[in-house]
Amino acid sequence: MKYDVVALGELLIDFTIDGKSNQGNNTYEANPGGAPCNVLAMLNKMNKKTAFIGKVGNDAFGQILKKTIDDVGIDSKGLMFDEHVNTTLAFVNIDENGERSFSFYRNPGADMMLTKEEVDFEIIKNAKIFHFGTLSMTHEKVRIATKRAIDEAKKRNILISFDPNLRPLLWEDLNLAREQIDFGCSVCDILKIEDEEAKFLTNCDNIEEAVEILKNKYNIKIILLTAGSKGSTAYYKDLVVKQEAYLQSNTIDTTGAGDTFCGSCLGYIIENDIDNLNEEKIKDMISFASAAASIVTTKKGAICSMPEIEEVENLRKKYE
Repeated sequence: MKYDVVALGELLIDFTIDGKSNQGNNTYEANPGGAPCNVLAMLNKMNKKTAFIGKVGNDAFGQILKKTIDDVGIDSKGLMFDEHVNTTLAFVNIDENGERSFSFYRNPGADMMLTKEEVDFEIIKNAKIFHFGTLSMTHEKVRIATKRAIDEAKKRNILISFDPNLRPLLWEDLNLAREQIDFGCSVCDILKIEDEEAKFLTNCDNIEEAVEILKNKYNIKIILLTAGSKGSTAYYKDLVVKQEAYLQSNTIDTTGAGDTFCGSCLGYIIENDIDNLNEEKIKDMISFASAAASIVTTKKGAICSMPEIEEVENLRKKYE
């Protein structure tokens, strides 16, 4: 296999608030982002081979993003440039707890304009895992491209990884969002989902009941449920494995924490047979993933903030 993980989806600039100017205006730092490449960036830190499929504008931001993913080692041959639509931008405001709210400049944004004809299916054919989310499902053109890519991966028995990464502001109709998350769950082997997303999909406020609905409805090999500062839980066959969050006093930005967690778990799954995991292995996996995610929250942005393996292990030792 040429690639460990291939991801399809959005690549954008996260403008993160960065204090005040001399005139008292908010200043923003332009951080390269987008959930799929955040996941791949963590995998590259774990010495995995990755590739990205998506679209940016042929503008200054698009050029910055291509250089960024090239610099972190993500293969960019599947990255397309749109001559007419600009690169998608997200403005991220952060409260005193490091929690985020988003404003998107994406009406349209270049990531929405990817067509099935522009997807390099040869890249997907050479992968162990294909990863996607729902930002590439919000509009029909890119939704068709995403589903065609999933079909290609399915035909070749490639593991499918899905993270809903729900952003309500980007959906004209939340019923369509629920429908597309349902589709993602129906095709994936690995589901990384936030507790609030699980409640949204199942219309169930009790998280344990929501997970039972997911387990009973879909044929998912492993469900990775994250709940921010409340930790995470892995559901695998009859096992339920919990992990407390590695909370740090210097958390400043939670952007990319879930993607870091997801990438860490995919890296572990590549090294271990997904059909023969046990409690000890799962505990080790989500402990590493939680520590990696914790480190990312102490930095701004995500793609360029992924921790080295040694940093993650040092944090785990500190908490032992």
